[in-house]
Amino acid sequence: MIMLTTAVSLKSLKPTCTNGICNKASTSQVAFFYISLYTIALGAGGTKPNISTFGADQFDDFNPHEKELKVSFFNWWMFSSFLGALFATLGLVYIQENLGWGLGYGVPTVGLLVSLVVFYLGTPIYRHKARKTKSPARDLIQVPVTAFKNRKLQLPQNPCQLHEHEPQYYINSGKRQIHYTPIFRFLDKAAVKDGNSGRPPCTVTQVEGTKLVLGMMLIWLVTLVPSTIWAQINTLFVKQGTTMDRSLGSSFQIPAASLGSFVTLSMLISVPMYDRYFVPFMRRKTGNPRGITLLQRLGIGFVIQVIAIAIAYAVEVRRMHVIRVHQITGPKQIVPMNIFWLLPQYVLLGIADVFNAIGLLEFFYDQSPEDMQSLGTTFFTSGIGIGNFLNSFLVTMVDKLTDRGEHKSWIGDNLNDSHLDYYYGFLLVISTLNLGAFIWASSKYVYKRETKEVNEGCIEMESKALEISPLGLQV
Repeated sequence: MIMLTTAVSLKSLKPTCTNGICNKASTSQVAFFYISLYTIALGAGGTKPNISTFGADQFDDFNPHEKELKVSFFNWWMFSSFLGALFATLGLVYIQENLGWGLGYGVPTVGLLVSLVVFYLGTPIYRHKARKTKSPARDLIQVPVTAFKNRKLQLPQNPCQLHEHEPQYYINSGKRQIHYTPIFRFLDKAAVKDGNSGRPPCTVTQVEGTKLVLGMMLIWLVTLVPSTIWAQINTLFVKQGTTMDRSLGSSFQIPAASLGSFVTLSMLISVPMYDRYFVPFMRRKTGNPRGITLLQRLGIGFVIQVIAIAIAYAVEVRRMHVIRVHQITGPKQIVPMNIFWLLPQYVLLGIADVFNAIGLLEFFYDQSPEDMQSLGTTFFTSGIGIGNFLNSFLVTMVDKLTDRGEHKSWIGDNLNDSHLDYYYGFLLVISTLNLGAFIWASSKYVYKRETKEVNEGCIEMESKALEISPLGLQV
C-alpha cells in the first residue's frame, strides 16, 4: 500500500497531465504500478486464507458455550469486513475523486499500519491450535497414489473391513477420526488390507480426508459463476450507472461507484437480522444449531442472486427503451433515467451475500480435514479471484464475438449504443444453469462425520448427516 500510494503521489512515478489531458505512462511507471498491485495480492494471499481461520480457532470446540458462539463468528467477521468496505465505497471514493488519489490511497495505508499494531498487541492472548500431523497435505497425494497401486484389489463388502486405527489411538493422539462415507469409492482401495504389501495401507480417516477435499472442489466449481456475477458490481454496474442521471439536488452528483455501498448497507442490515432472528427461528423448526444447513444457506443465496440478475436485465431493457425514445447515441449523453433504478439489484446482491459469501467461508472451514482449514478458506478466496478473471474473460470474448460487421457490440465502449441487455440475459441463463448444477453437486455431497475426544477417554460423535434429502441439501 505504501508503494501504491507512492505511485500516485510522486510526479516521477505518474504520467504528466496538461489541461486535463494526460500523456501515456512510461514503461517504468507502469511496471512500478503493477509491482505495487501484485505485492498487495501477494500479501493478501498470506492474510485472507488465514485470518478468518485463525479467528475461528480462538473458539474451543470442546466447550459447548464457545462452540455455540463459533456458529455466529463468520457472520460477524464478514460484518466487520463489510463495515470497512462501506467506508471505502462512501468515503474513499469521494476522497479519490475530489481530493486526489494520493490521499485516497494514503488513508487506508495508515489504517492498515494501525490494524497491524492492534493485531500484534493481541499476541499474548491468542490461542494457537496444535498441529497434529507434520504434513497435513501429504494425504492428498498419498491416498490417490495408494488407491492406484491397489486398483486390482477387490473392495470388501463391509466398509468395517477397511484399514483403520483403533478408537484408543485417536484418544491418545488427540486427532479426530473421520468415519466412512459411500462417495468417491475408487479411493477406498487405498485402505484395503493387503497382506502381500510391505507398507501398511492408508486409514479410512486419511481416505475420508481426501474425499472431503474432492467434495469441496465439486462445490467450489459451482461457485465460480456466482463469483463472476459478483464481479459485475465493480465493473458493468458502475459503467451502466455513469450513463444515467446521477444528480442529487442542484449541485451534487452521486459517484456511480458509490452505489456499491448499498450492497454493503443491505448486508450490514441483513447480518444481524439473520444471526439474531432467522437462525433462532429456524433452529426451533429444524433442530440444527445453524438453523439451516450450510448447503441450504448457499442455495438460498444463489437463488437470490439469480433474481438480482433478472432484475438487472429488466432494468437494462428499460434503459434501452428510454435511449430509443430519446434517440440517444453519444457515449457521454446522459440517459434521463435515475441511477436509483439500479438500487434493487445492488440491495439483493448484498442480501445474497449474507447467505452465499458467509456461507461459503463457513462451509469450506467447517468441512476441511483437520489441520487443513487454511486450505478450505483458500478455496473461498481463490473462487473470488477466479470469478474476477472469468468476468474479464467473458467481457472480452463477448465484446470480440459480438462486435462484427454491422452488428452492435453487446459491451462496447459506448453503452448507449450497445446491447448490454443481451449480456445480462446471457448471465441470467448461465446463472440459472449453474443453480441446477449446484443442486446436483449438493445431492452428491456428504457432510463430514468425525469422532472427537471429550471428558477423559470418552468419545463423542460429531455428525454431519449422511442421509441425503431429495435436493441433496442435507439436514
